[in-house]
Amino acid sequence: MDRLRAMELFLSVSQTGSFSETARSFGVSATAVSRAITEFEQGLQIKLLLRSTRQVILTESGKEYAQQLQGILWNISELHRNVAEIGTAPKGLLRVHSRTMFGLRVLPPVIAAFRAEYPEIHIELVLSETPADLRREKFDIDFRISPPVEAGVKRRRLFHSERYLVASPRYLAGRPAPDSPPALAAHDCLAYLLPGQQYQWLYRSGRGAEVQALMFKPRHVTNNGMALLELAKLGEGIALLDDYTVHQELAQGILVRLLPSFQFTNTTFDEGMQATILSTPSVPTKIRLFLDFVAARVSGESSRFTAAQWGGGGGGGAAAPSAPAGR
Repeated sequence: MDRLRAMELFLSVSQTGSFSETARSFGVSATAVSRAITEFEQGLQIKLLLRSTRQVILTESGKEYAQQLQGILWNISELHRNVAEIGTAPKGLLRVHSRTMFGLRVLPPVIAAFRAEYPEIHIELVLSETPADLRREKFDIDFRISPPVEAGVKRRRLFHSERYLVASPRYLAGRPAPDSPPALAAHDCLAYLLPGQQYQWLYRSGRGAEVQALMFKPRHVTNNGMALLELAKLGEGIALLDDYTVHQELAQGILVRLLPSFQFTNTTFDEGMQATILSTPSVPTKIRLFLDFVAARVSGESSRFTAAQWGGGGGGGAAAPSAPAGR
């Protein structure tokens, strides 16, 4: 049995802990799997697996080898797929993960326009509020707010954004708007659910200024940005939301920005939209095409506010803008 197939068999056994399950997946006998891995170990002169009648356990060397092998085999698979795509129309399934607000307000019409140009590329869009594990969850692209911190991935920054404190005229009716950050403590504040027992907003008077923290007891808490936006529009309190997600509501008078001379955040001031992909020797054609397509419509600092207009939420069916738009 060739070395590459032995690598694939070993990786499968390391993930499933079963020779029988691996044998079924590859259409061979469990004996053939065991023999191939034994011969592979002999060639390496390293013990990768400890076998018993009840279980299969990886040695320390086996754990390290399996961890590195997973990325190597993925790269080989992608290389074969990329070569097969040369000279043919781009096609296949593209799995995309995105933060909820960006995924709801920006991506759907971009995806529709992309399909018109590349009809053989089918997109599966999954939304959540946490970053995706690209390799484990088998996503091709993850649109996330914070820069990636894990190894083996790379990012394409689309734009930088800020967060605005907003409230509806209905909420502000009959009560004075806050005239300073400490005055927010007397208001109903809507919080985004984050780890920890306390809720706070960080603020500063400008870039480079001292950062201060404002502790508050929230009126409502949610782990979803769209829910936070809707609660603010209903007059339930003051919310902290990304600037591009509330641009239309501010322009239409549905929401009012509060304390615009200060910068606010609940995590970090270095926010924006990052397109994150696995770091591979070559980017698959379908991924590259989609990233370029999205970037041409939503990247750029000065135009990020038009992204939500391009992305719907009031302009249903509108054509794509001729100039690149922001997040």
